Formats: sequence, C-alpha cells, structure tokens
Amino acid sequence: MFLFANATIYIGLAIAIYSLLILTLGISTKNQKLVNSGKGGMIALFVCAALAMLSLFYLLATSQFQYEYVSDYTSSELPIIYKLTALWAGNAGSLLLWTFFLTLYMIMIAFSRKMKGNPMVPYISAILMANAVFFFFILGFVAKPFLLLDTVPIEGKGLNPMLQNPGMIIHPVTLYLGYVGLAVPFAFAMAALLLKNVDDFWIKMTRRWTIVAWLFLSLGNIFGGQWAYVELGWGGYWAWDPVENASFMPWLTATAFLHSVMIQERKNMLKIWNISLIIVSYALTLFGTFLVRSGVLTSVHAFANSNLGLYFLIFMGIAVILALYVLMSRYNLLKRSAGEFNSFVSKESSFLVNNLLLVGAAFAVFWGTIFPLVSEAVRGTKVTVGLPFFNKVEAPILLSMMFVMAVCPMLAWQKSTVKNLKKNFMIPAILAIVGMVLMVVLGIQKAWAVIGYGVIILLLITHFLEFYRGVKARRKMTKESPIVALYRLMIRNRRRYGGYIVHLGIAFITMGIIGSQNYDVETMKTVPLGGTIELKDYRINYERLDQKREGINDIVYADLTVFRNGKKLGTFQPEKVFYGNWEQPSSEVAIISSVKEDLYIVLSAWEDDGKATFVVKINPMMNWLWFGSFMIVIGALFAVWNGKYGNVTPRYTGIRKEVS
Repeated sequence: MFLFANATIYIGLAIAIYSLLILTLGISTKNQKLVNSGKGGMIALFVCAALAMLSLFYLLATSQFQYEYVSDYTSSELPIIYKLTALWAGNAGSLLLWTFFLTLYMIMIAFSRKMKGNPMVPYISAILMANAVFFFFILGFVAKPFLLLDTVPIEGKGLNPMLQNPGMIIHPVTLYLGYVGLAVPFAFAMAALLLKNVDDFWIKMTRRWTIVAWLFLSLGNIFGGQWAYVELGWGGYWAWDPVENASFMPWLTATAFLHSVMIQERKNMLKIWNISLIIVSYALTLFGTFLVRSGVLTSVHAFANSNLGLYFLIFMGIAVILALYVLMSRYNLLKRSAGEFNSFVSKESSFLVNNLLLVGAAFAVFWGTIFPLVSEAVRGTKVTVGLPFFNKVEAPILLSMMFVMAVCPMLAWQKSTVKNLKKNFMIPAILAIVGMVLMVVLGIQKAWAVIGYGVIILLLITHFLEFYRGVKARRKMTKESPIVALYRLMIRNRRRYGGYIVHLGIAFITMGIIGSQNYDVETMKTVPLGGTIELKDYRINYERLDQKREGINDIVYADLTVFRNGKKLGTFQPEKVFYGNWEQPSSEVAIISSVKEDLYIVLSAWEDDGKATFVVKINPMMNWLWFGSFMIVIGALFAVWNGKYGNVTPRYTGIRKEVS
C-alpha cells in the first residue's frame, strides 16, 4: 500500500510536468495533437489524485497507525465519519483534497461540451496545470501524506475535539471548492488576455464557474460561522480571526467581480478593473492558504507550524507578477476598447460604488489581518488587532453597501432623471423613515441599529417593488395569474432575480448581525443545586449535576429546566466533554432558539458540593442570520441553474479546431 499510495503522488507530479510542457509546446506551435496529448494527461492526473485520496481514506478508516498522518489525526475509538473527515484535518490531507478538486475542475472545463473546440481551452488548461504542478510538488516533497513512522504506535493521537462536529465535515470541503474554483475565472481571464480577446466573451464563458466558486465560498463561511457558534462555547459566530478573514477577503472581491462584470457586458466598461479583481481574488485564495499553513499568525483554525507558508508565498508572488505582466502588456488594447460613464446618478455608477465599498472592506480586513506582522517588523512588537477595530471599520461599510443595494434597482441605466428619482424613491423613503420612527418608539435607541434597520426596510421595499412591477408588466402582456407571472418572470431572468434573492438574504443576515451585536445580554453566575438564574424573560432552574461515559470520553452535564415568561420550554443539558486522548475539555452548549432570539447556556465550572457556574447569553435575531444565509444559497443556485453561455464567438482562433 505504501508504494502504491506514494506512486500516485510522484507519477501525478511527472504527468503534471509533462502535460504542462506539452500544452505549452502545443500552444506555441499551434499543434492540436500536442494539445490533445496534454488534455489526455489531465485525465491521468485526475485518476492519480483520486487514487491518492482514496488511499488516504482507506488508511484513515482502517487505523493504519504506521502512517504518520493517520497516527496524528485519528484513533481507534473515533467514529468512522470522523476518521474519514480527518483527511482534511492536517496539512498533507487538506492539500491532497485541494489537489483533487483542482484536477476535477480541470477536466470538467477541458472536456466540457460547451468548450469543445474553443481556442481558449489549451491556455486555460496550461494555467490550471501550472497550479497542479505546484500542488503535486508540495505533496511529493514538503507535506507528504503517506509518510511512514519508524516506530508503529499502539494508538493514534486522535482528532481535535473541536473538529468532531458535523459543521467540520462540510465546512472545509465547501471552502476548498470555493478557493480552487476561483482559479477557473483567473485562468479564463489570463487566456483571454494571451489571445488578445478583450471583449466580454471570457466573462460569458466563465460566469457560471465564478458563481459556483462564490457559492461554495459563501457556504464555507456560513458553515464556519455556525460551527464556531455551537462548538467554541463563546456565544459568537464571527471573531475576525485571521483564518476567518482569509476566507472572507476573496469572497468580498469575488462579489465585487460578479457585480462589475455586468457593467462590462452591458456598457463595455471596467475591463481592466474586472481582470484586476479576478487576479486579486485568486491571489487572496493563495494568501489565505499561506496564513493557515505558515504559523505566522495565531488562530484556532490554523494548522500546525510548518515551512509550507514560504512555498505558498513564493508561488503567489510568481503568479501575481506574471498575471500583472500579462495585464500590463494588454493595457493599451483594453483601454482603447473601453466605454465611459454617462452620469453619476445611474445604475452603472451604483455598481461601481458598490465595487469600491466591497474592495475597501476587503482591504480593511487585509490590513487588520497583517497588522500584527507589520507592527512586529517595524517596532519589534506584535500588536494584535481585534474585534473593536474590525467592527468599527466594517459596520459603516456594510451599511453603505446595503444602502447602495437598496437604491440600485430603482436607478435607470445611463442616467436617472429627477422625475424618475421622485417616482421611484418617494414612497420607499417615506416608509423607511416611518419604520425608523416606530423602532425608536418601541425602544430601539442605538443610532447604528436604527439607521441599519432603516436601510434594511428601504432595501426590502425597493426589492419588493422590483418583483411587483415585473409581475404587473408581465400580467398586462400575458393575462397570467400573479403566481404564474412571477414564476415565469423569474425563470426567464434567473440571473437578475437570483441576485435579488441574494440581496434579500444579505438583508436578513444584517438584521441578525445588528440584533446580536447591539442587544445581546450575558451573565455568569454560580448557583447551588436547586438554584435559579434569571435573565430578562427567562428563568433557569438548576436541577442536577451528573456525569456519564461514552467510549473513552467522560461527560459532565447539568439538567436545567428553562421557563420563559413563566411558560416551561423544556429540560436542557449543557455539557463539558473530557476526551480520553485530548488534554483540553470541550463545551457542548444548550441553545434554545426562537424567531426572536437564542438562549445560549454554557456549563463553565462546578464544585464537589454540586455548585455550578453557568454562562447564560441571549442572542437576539440569530435565526434571521441563518435564514438569510439559506436565502443566499437559494438565490445563487437559482441564478446559476440552467444558465446560458450566450451565443458568442471568440475573435481569435489560435489553434485550429479539432477535426470531428
């Protein structure tokens, strides 16, 4: 097994190098046979990556502790599902998963029916193959997944308890699909520049790939936040941790890209900006991987210190320099064919403002993340930037983006007249102001919260009006029922209305963020058996403290009876789990959810006489945050499902088409 597993890596590296060279030679000589040979190498490379990953799955599942990776991340007592998902618990396994996804994306593009005979394919394949060479090199010589130990241990070290959670089964997979997926539009953009194809053909071809990558990044962040909320026991879902930031930054720039490409398609504008955005997004995926694996910053999510960070930093530097060189070499060509803005008060201007806000948010996160490194280099002292900085900087940017999202649907393309603005904004603005006044009357006094909810009301109204006017216009032409008209309207404009659903999801997420960040209440109290904790409308009776054993783990738990406004909600059990092969215990929290708020209870400590200390927190509007996340996913799926590439023919034919 050792020889077979390692052979998949080294043979894969040899195939990747061969395919890259033969694709490059085929492009330079315009020889389709060489290109076809390189494409055949892609299939062989995918098989190597798949076999390597299946081999590691087998070793993990069967507890082959003679392998260092298996010994470090599993134990015989671990449930089979967590033995398998330990594949992405460490550097070597997670990079193997990354490599598998990369080869999967490669063959999906190279052998896509819609891309058959397309002159961009060899260029795209070569760019992605260069990525594959790097990752197979790392697996072969730096982070080896099939390294044998000199002495075979009786038992493995086990999996970090924080990773033994359903969220960690899905979170890394979706995040890596998003990270790797952003290499696809990057490869398309570079191929278009190399072919001197400066129209929007490459954007139309790559639109679905970009949305898919963005969707997986969104899912990765959502599952990561949900995991932090239920597993870490601190009552929050986003701590601006360096690794959280690493996944959030490319999400922001990819979001900006998805918006600005619409301006290029409609108005032939922002060509240089769009390519720059996709270069930055791709670079940020590599930068995030550098942060996770270098050990330069402390994070609950990061892997153990290693020298991998240096390799990723070098590779990122080379990729960015080459990409910028290609961009600058085509600068004049891009500049000559660019359109211009006709008015500052127009839909395209609102898209540009939104882009600037998104990029500004990404830069603020980037600066806050690397500031400890900068301060250490300049002053010799590592100064950590925490929650207050990020919240103070990002909150106004988020509200500004929400406002732009709210007004954008009401603006006209090219130029909006004063009459048009009055007609579209008078009623939504009045209703938003009335809503803000009502909130103040009902007791919401904090300025940011009132402004934030006012902007959300404005967004909800303008988006409702977009749906209403679309249905009304369609019914006038077709005489369809409202439901049928709405359905057919959305089906025929998937991208537009899918985007609106995403906007609504972000509005609901913002509702949850404002509520949970501004109106959360927390108490810590030590009570005897039979004691009571009261917090706002809740009364919590401490009934019993007991312990049990599950496998090699000891669990201490408390029975709590919870009442709200005198009504019994049930009995709940916060736990503290002591793992047999791990030093630090883990908290399993009790969460009682409602539309209005979450009651979040943590068993913090206890004494021999039965006294126990509990942390009790009320998190308002939390379910709105998760509901909004669900809407984002639905909107993105709706936009991408059965999407069309468009009947566009590239201007440059480069390599002759394959003879069928």
